[in-house]
Amino acid sequence: MTRVPLSILDLVPVPSGTEIGAALDQSLDMVKRADELGYERYWYAEHHNSPAFASSATSLLIGRAAEHTKRIRLGSGGVMLPNHSPLMVAEYYGTLAEMYGDRIDLGLGRAPGTDPMTAAALRRGASTTDTFLEDVLDLWRYLGPRDDARGRAEVKALPGQGTRVPLWMLGSSLDGAAVAAHLGLPYAFASHFAPDARHQALRLYRERFNAEAVTAQVSASYAVAGVNVLVAPTDEEARFLFTTAQQMAAGIRTGQRVKLQPPVEDIDATIGPDVARFVDAFQAVRAVGSPATVVRELEAIQADLGVDELIVTTYTYDPAMRVRSFQLLADAYFSETANSN
Repeated sequence: MTRVPLSILDLVPVPSGTEIGAALDQSLDMVKRADELGYERYWYAEHHNSPAFASSATSLLIGRAAEHTKRIRLGSGGVMLPNHSPLMVAEYYGTLAEMYGDRIDLGLGRAPGTDPMTAAALRRGASTTDTFLEDVLDLWRYLGPRDDARGRAEVKALPGQGTRVPLWMLGSSLDGAAVAAHLGLPYAFASHFAPDARHQALRLYRERFNAEAVTAQVSASYAVAGVNVLVAPTDEEARFLFTTAQQMAAGIRTGQRVKLQPPVEDIDATIGPDVARFVDAFQAVRAVGSPATVVRELEAIQADLGVDELIVTTYTYDPAMRVRSFQLLADAYFSETANSN
């Protein structure tokens, strides 16, 4: 069986006791390895006001990664469009495309990527009107053909115009699926943290996909699903290391914003049984274990959702264990023997 492409989502995790600069350097090391290992794309997710993540400035992270990689596609997973002017996003990503060619993806989300107070501080103006669809259309116009007279002819994204940076729609509910289908965009569903609506959203996207839309980026629906992954030599070690990610998810439930914590032997005792049940449901789409276990679980997730690509996210307290996880996964997933079965 030929497996679907495999990609990486990075929030630039910051372990306890680690400075942000070191976490950024560790993320750079990771994208260089991903480029060598055969992963399809490497996306950075915009988050704000969280000690656990250093991924607020996606375009800067992409530019640095592009300077140190050769093959892998780089992009945002995504830019939270309510926080930004479409013109400025077009200029940033148009600049990246002019500098690095056709390796840049622009994934778009409609959530702020943070808490309400920080969202208010990020907001572009006093208005609370939802202009997401209009903003996406503006972006499409700004990045469109150089001779395109449609739209805002008096305002041009320079750089940006004519680069046609591929637009992706991100989502964790039916809303993003509907917008992606209406506009004919590829769609990435955040099943790694919002698993409940995954089947319904992906079905809606495929059923309503409009390949004839003037904004269409692909000729047929193309869906990606996020998966929580941790690979170690044994199932037991992987489950132990995964308790760092479980503690992170528990912090979301309890409102405790802290850096990544060391793994623990008894996660239920550490976070409490009620929170543990929330975490288990929150991270329901996961593949944790030895290389054979994880590949088998990824195949099952892909078959269940029918997606065209998987994008995995991994959190470990020790950055070396994250590198090892992606190495072990690549060795198992991309092997010629495995793909010929």
